[in-house]
Amino acid sequence: QVQLVESGGGLVQAGGSLGLSCAASARTFTTYRMGWFRQTPGKERDFVASISWSRGSTNYADSVKGRFTISRDNVKNTVYLQMNSLKPEDTAVYYCAARLSTTNPSYDYWGQGTQVTVSS
Repeated sequence: QVQLVESGGGLVQAGGSLGLSCAASARTFTTYRMGWFRQTPGKERDFVASISWSRGSTNYADSVKGRFTISRDNVKNTVYLQMNSLKPEDTAVYYCAARLSTTNPSYDYWGQGTQVTVSS
């Protein structure tokens, strides 16, 4: 069982920055990869970024490339999402997720979500 607790959401003006954190209860060697997703009302949850615990390899959605940076601290079992040059369309509930398998792309555990609101 992996418990994930997000923090750092809030309200920011367009063009501003915000950082999110996700603390994982399980030790990093039990999970393969961590991801950030986001969801707005009435829409599906979308992939934002992911990172592997071991090598730190990253993937980003095209919509956030160059603006968002995902990173991890293996000692603290924490994953971060630094969001710069924020746009109103980045407004969403952001979820942290943990993926156990190196082959199955599905994410197995999810945090409770944190609201990010970008005002124009």
